[in-house]
Amino acid sequence: MKKGHCDILVFVCKTMVKDVILVESPTKAKTLTRFLAGKYTVIASMGHIRDLPKSKLGVDLENNFEPQYIIPKDKQKTVKELKEKVKGAKLVILATDPDREGEAISFHLHEILKDFNKKADFERIVFHEITKGAIDEAMTHKRKIDQDLVNAQTARRVLDRVVGYKLSPILWKKVKRHLSAGRVQSVALRLIVERESEIKKFESRTFFRVLLDVNKKKDSNVVEFELTKINNEKIESSTQIDLYDGTYKYAFTSVTKELAESVLSDIKEQGLTIIDVQQKETRRSPYPPFITSTLQQAAFRRFGYAGKRTMSLAQRLYEEGFITYHRTDSFNLSDVFIKASREYIEKELGKEYLSPEVKIFKTKAKSAQEAHEAIRPVNIESKKEAIKRELGNDYANLYDLIFRRAVATQMSDAIFGSTKLIGEIKKDKSYIFEASGSVMKFPGFLKVYSVKEDDTQILPEISTGEVLEYKNSKVSEHTTTPPPRYNEASLISSLEKHGIGRPSTYAPIISTLFDRLYVEKNEARLSPTEIGISVTEFLVKNFSNIDDIPFTAKMEEQLDEIAEGKIKWQPMIKEFYTPFAKQLKEAENAEGVKIEIEYSDRMCPKDNGRLLFRQSKFGKFLACENFPECRFTESVTETLDIPCPKDGGRIVMKRTRKGRTFYGCSNYPNCDFAVWKKEDVVKPVETPPAN
Repeated sequence: MKKGHCDILVFVCKTMVKDVILVESPTKAKTLTRFLAGKYTVIASMGHIRDLPKSKLGVDLENNFEPQYIIPKDKQKTVKELKEKVKGAKLVILATDPDREGEAISFHLHEILKDFNKKADFERIVFHEITKGAIDEAMTHKRKIDQDLVNAQTARRVLDRVVGYKLSPILWKKVKRHLSAGRVQSVALRLIVERESEIKKFESRTFFRVLLDVNKKKDSNVVEFELTKINNEKIESSTQIDLYDGTYKYAFTSVTKELAESVLSDIKEQGLTIIDVQQKETRRSPYPPFITSTLQQAAFRRFGYAGKRTMSLAQRLYEEGFITYHRTDSFNLSDVFIKASREYIEKELGKEYLSPEVKIFKTKAKSAQEAHEAIRPVNIESKKEAIKRELGNDYANLYDLIFRRAVATQMSDAIFGSTKLIGEIKKDKSYIFEASGSVMKFPGFLKVYSVKEDDTQILPEISTGEVLEYKNSKVSEHTTTPPPRYNEASLISSLEKHGIGRPSTYAPIISTLFDRLYVEKNEARLSPTEIGISVTEFLVKNFSNIDDIPFTAKMEEQLDEIAEGKIKWQPMIKEFYTPFAKQLKEAENAEGVKIEIEYSDRMCPKDNGRLLFRQSKFGKFLACENFPECRFTESVTETLDIPCPKDGGRIVMKRTRKGRTFYGCSNYPNCDFAVWKKEDVVKPVETPPAN
């Protein structure tokens, strides 16, 4: 081949080098490639490629808190491949996620690759859904890296590292080895610990309700009334107690057992005269579309998905192009989606189900990014069945939930007709009884996005002055109950209410609490372990700000102000660290917290040492006190005083491999009876839950 031909070949090869788009994950890269028709080389960075070192603090406390980022060993191969891929490219487009974390990933990619290819232009694009239209739109609005967003992420990372790295050794010395603390994690733990304390302090009281069954003449349908007044005095009261997380209100009656029996004697065989019929129409408006926190809460209530599971499913749905970006705190919906959903409602359901006006939802959160969108379907034509075939049932369930919630925002109100019947029995005293019921007149948005309704009775047509015939009367005994323990949904709700954490942090926070053995789950409720209680006790005594709600919320606000360019990140860190360093020094001389060792009444069958209770993520187990010399362990099962409905064996509490509690027969595997909830033990179950 002649030299001229070689030169031409080299020239052609050089001109064929494609521009590069960098994203975080292979799935996202694959989806983008599908829309770009080979115009770009799309490469995945596999998440962050730089981070603080694990073996040391990695923050220069003497030099304005500068982070000392490194390329971890497991990322060095990826970085090498990235450098090879961008060689010769004229344009490198940073297309990581549209939030602070994504901005930081783009920043670190740029910092590493800019010196390797100095001739390349680096541009940043953001999109909230992975569609051709969204990508094309993003390409017309290229920008440089937003340093304010990067600074906000840097500040959070530095704060979390300083707190965790400096506090953990103190906890090792003063509480127990291998413990850790976290700026947001510790607040979440304190919420759970405080709630447990409030439950223990709650003084229950017993009270009684009087119920009366009556019906219309020649009508077999019985209506249940409840006693509400005696001689025109209300018998029900309510009270409110202050909690760490707000207030708790509960109701009770003034009726004693003796009074209840006296009432029964008076009203027996007496007809009930209706003295008032109150009817009204109520309307219920659609819920706003999902944001990160409400999606996690709804997925937990509907399907039992943990926050971590929900976010993993949503991540895949986003990267495959089915939903918009799933880390958001904005209720905003695009005009395109609103138009498409309204057309869908009118076509598929009918005009009567369409809201007369476009419904706009605004978040109350100060930090919400209104430019972002809520979580919604990308294409209203995408069906649950297709996603189920492509990705699986869990993905389809979550997508369907998102689809229904988003579409329902543009639907008409649900309309209910509610009725209250007030009746009286007069003897020596006047007894007022009431019955309430409601009927759905028009489902509205509930046709698409259903919610669990109250089990209110349906009342017959009854007029004032009618006398209803006595059928039966009874007394029911009740006990006031303490405030409930948190579940994952209510904990996320509380954190969000107080402005603690960000959409991306809720799931990891809860996972960390389990990983550290600070909390355990029983029937979906979160209880603190002895370790969790001890850690909180020590932090409250010696680091009052670390797990304090107002203080942590203020810091979150400051991080938002950094992202908006209103304040600098280093002074904010300094303002926190100065008193924190003083507390660290004082804590060195603080009194430690002793975790009481819980011994069993048994001896180790291997070396005759005492067996004591230990905690793991799967619950309590027995272990020899002479560990590690003796490694004997034995699982602990709680036996309930309840017979198995299948074979009469005893019911025992067990845990799945993922730590979820269930109840099964002690005669397993000969008997396969198993249920998730204790109250369901009395109900025969055909298929046990999977372990």
